[in-house]
Amino acid sequence: MGRCVTDAELLLRARVADSVAAGRRLLDSDAVAATATAAAHVTASLRAGGKVLFFGNGGSACDAGHLAAELLGRFALERRSLAAVCLSDHTAALTAIGNDYGYDEVFARQVAGLGRPGDVAVGLSTSGSSPNVVRALETARELGLVTVALTGAGGGKVAAVVDVCVRVPSEETPRVQELCMLLGHTLCEIVERDLSATATPPAR
Repeated sequence: MGRCVTDAELLLRARVADSVAAGRRLLDSDAVAATATAAAHVTASLRAGGKVLFFGNGGSACDAGHLAAELLGRFALERRSLAAVCLSDHTAALTAIGNDYGYDEVFARQVAGLGRPGDVAVGLSTSGSSPNVVRALETARELGLVTVALTGAGGGKVAAVVDVCVRVPSEETPRVQELCMLLGHTLCEIVERDLSATATPPAR
């Protein structure tokens, strides 16, 4: 006699199927080429002594920190640490700037202080229209940074203010975040590979 499948298992199977379907759409989307372009900008900046500034809100804040950590630490190869900063992790700066200037400025003010021409600013926003992410990308562009957005299919407001807009083929927040992290991880892998021609995988 077969085991009864629970409602939780049915939901899990449905969500895995949703994610797989979104991944298949991703293969045929412009997001793949856009991510390759973004990776080339990051590589060029780091090779020239620049840095990457990541930022986002909520789940995207955690994803921004995750991607910065992959560059600061390592993704798959032993190599030098790469200059990456997650602006969402700066608790004192976030709260001070939010208190003194308003929440829309919490990333822009940090970009203004830390960013230099040739650096790369990467904003993560599932909607593409988070005011503080848009404002930071505008500031970055004004200061001569290369600007990149990771966002959903619509692009939102960030699409008009960045050099590279990576639009994944979904508007459903969990799928957008999953696909952005897939592309973000691969971006880190490309950068690491390009900057570590003689590097080897770490011993296990």
